[in-house]
Amino acid sequence: MTMETAKTTPERPYHHGDLRRAILSAALDVIAAEGPSALSLRDLARRAGVSHAAPAHHFKDRTGLLTAIAAEGHALLSAALTEATDLRDAGVHYVRFAREHPAHFQVMFTPELLRENDLELTTARALTADRLRQAVSDRVPEPGTDPRLAGVAAWSLAHGFATLLLGHNLDAAVGDQDPEEVFRTLTGMLFQPPSA
Repeated sequence: MTMETAKTTPERPYHHGDLRRAILSAALDVIAAEGPSALSLRDLARRAGVSHAAPAHHFKDRTGLLTAIAAEGHALLSAALTEATDLRDAGVHYVRFAREHPAHFQVMFTPELLRENDLELTTARALTADRLRQAVSDRVPEPGTDPRLAGVAAWSLAHGFATLLLGHNLDAAVGDQDPEEVFRTLTGMLFQPPSA
């Protein structure tokens, strides 16, 4: 190794521990602060200290990166929903996920940003949908209730609450209260428990 090579080696950007994770983390920070439209692979490479071409090796392009974020988000959400004890608790876990992972949440439900036929994404989405269906089917619906429509109602309530919460549209209504407890109260006001 020449003296010149020894001097430049520490500055070479290619030796990164987990470049994929570093790029994903940097992208999540940008999305949380400025939204997905602010993402630039070149800027993310600079933040991660790698060459401007390095992110493309893992994600191909910006759409690939956003698709990976959405797939990761669905995997995290389905894991969170697995811990729910009933339908109301599934809604609470959904709201908690949105609060803890706002960048994932924002990207997951913006299909125009994503590569819709990506296998990792479609698989992760299917798992999330299965967890939501399970939470609905575990609750014994009133006779004549369409379980698909019950699922849409439950998802709409949790997703709408989470979206309004993240957009600071509920700041006055929620105030100092725990948003998850507010959501529990809200569901109690709107839905009666199933009859025995």
